[in-house]
Amino acid sequence: MNKEFILRLTKYKRLIHKLKSLGFERVFSNNLGDAIGVTPALVRKDFSTLHLSGNKRGGYNIDMLVEEFDVILGRNSPQNVIIVGCGRIGQALMQYPGFASDDIHLVAGFDKAPDSVNIDNPIPIFGMDKLENFVSENNIKVGIITVPGEEASSVLDKMVDTGIRGVLNFAPVELKCQKYDCDCKCVIHNVNIGLELEHLFYQVSTQDTDFSIVNDNSKK
Repeated sequence: MNKEFILRLTKYKRLIHKLKSLGFERVFSNNLGDAIGVTPALVRKDFSTLHLSGNKRGGYNIDMLVEEFDVILGRNSPQNVIIVGCGRIGQALMQYPGFASDDIHLVAGFDKAPDSVNIDNPIPIFGMDKLENFVSENNIKVGIITVPGEEASSVLDKMVDTGIRGVLNFAPVELKCQKYDCDCKCVIHNVNIGLELEHLFYQVSTQDTDFSIVNDNSKK
């Protein structure tokens, strides 16, 4: 599955759960397409790929979609996550209420600084020496990295060695899994906030330039 397809799946899942909570029983491909910004034809193609059936008159059954997407995206099993690096970004993520609404459970934090360790915290924070046992005992497969850039590679090493197979990386360096010789290749999503902002500034600047050109041409 490519990234664009997986992203659409998560959008479908969020949308159908919302529709179910609002009392909807059926939904059509044009409704789904409009909501996530794709064509109805692409919705039907995606659902056909997943062997999800519907019809032109009746659309798709919401309960069926909820059940199937929960299985496809793993929501039918506990989605427990840990975080390594409990500084400002780590603390902000630990306090983020949106995880619970998505049935994602941030169950523990880990930090090398003794002053950060607090096992009585609502989300307990342990020292790095506890990482391996915690991951093993709780069958954790996904983790978040929020450490300084110079520490990110060694932290990833430790996480992979404990059995982590999915990583969301907020450190300001790009991490890759290819150099790790694990039984199951890791999936790493790099979130570079600075790079995203630069991209956003570029898009805004490009739109402003295009708008100026259109206005200049209209005056001629």
